[in-house]
Parts: sequence; structure tokens; C-alpha cells
Amino acid sequence: MIKFFFCVLFTLSLQFSYAQQDTLSVEEKESLMLEELKNTEDEGFGINLYDPLAPSKAAFYSAVVPGLGQVYNRSYWKVPLVYAAIGTTAYFFIDNNKQYNRYRDAYKQRLTGQIDEFDGVLSNQNLIDAQKQFRSNRDLSLLLVFGAYVLNIVDANVDAHLQQFNVTENLSLKPEAQQNFLTGGLNFGLSLNFKL
Repeated sequence: MIKFFFCVLFTLSLQFSYAQQDTLSVEEKESLMLEELKNTEDEGFGINLYDPLAPSKAAFYSAVVPGLGQVYNRSYWKVPLVYAAIGTTAYFFIDNNKQYNRYRDAYKQRLTGQIDEFDGVLSNQNLIDAQKQFRSNRDLSLLLVFGAYVLNIVDANVDAHLQQFNVTENLSLKPEAQQNFLTGGLNFGLSLNFKL
């Protein structure tokens, strides 16, 4: 019976304490909400809350359409750089592939006894060497296209991570210069500030 009495008393005390919290006026609730919103907005580059999925979203968007992850991160100036890197390397891949096919076809024509565009200009060994060189350049260009594509994805992911990095004044490393009163000169240093 005593346990029942204490349980009822505990439950009523919780109800009264909960009721006291609800006695705030509408203006006080709004001011508390605005204060809380202001505190969360001051914590970074204007990002209100930490979104753990933002880096993976940015990387996914860049994997689907190169440059879309940079748009998602609002780094619009990086989009032309992404397309310039991928476009330039793709251009060299296409050009080297075209030149490789040109010298290969000329060598095949020469082997069948036909007259090719390099007849009298290049020997058979020169055609073979040109094929090797353009094939090597083509393969390297393909690796660079792939590297530019992967770099686009990595950049979007890292940029999304860094946008959520806390850069408030609560933790800072500042250069500091103080006058030395004994010698009259300046003492330079760094101060590490941490505020709770």
C-alpha cells in the first residue's frame, strides 16, 4: 500500500512539473526558439545542422553527373574546372586514338600491297613505332580521363565534409604579437583559444 502511495505521489509530481513548463507564454516560447535558431546558425558557414549524409550525397551526384556534386555543395566555380579537366583529357584520348588508327590502317594497307598515305615517307618500322607511341598516349589519356572523373567525386565529397567543419571563434589558432617591455621589441607567437 505504501509503494502504491509513493508511485501515485511520484506520478503527480511529474505531472505538476510538466505543467509548470507549459506555463510559458507564446512570446517567451518564440524568443526561446529564435535564440536556439540563432545559436545553431552561428556555428559555421550558415549550415544550420550537421548532415552526415551530405558528403555521400555530393559524391553520388558527382558520380552520376560530373559537376553536380559541386553544384550541390554550392561551389559553382568548380564546375567549369571539372568539365575542363574531363573534356581536355577526353579530347587527347580521342585524338590519340584517331592517330593510332590512322597509322595502323596505313601499316595494314602496306602489308596487303596497297599504297598508303605515308608511302615513300615512312618505313614499316616507323609505322610500327608510331602505332606504339599513339597507343601508349591513348592509354595514358584514358587513365587521365578516369582520374579526372574520380577527382571530381573526391572533391565533392571532401568539400561537403569541410563545409560542416566547425570554424567558430570557440576554437581558434590566432597569430599574436606582444610588445616586450624589457627590450622594446615585439614577441611573435600563436595562441590557441578554446571556449566552452
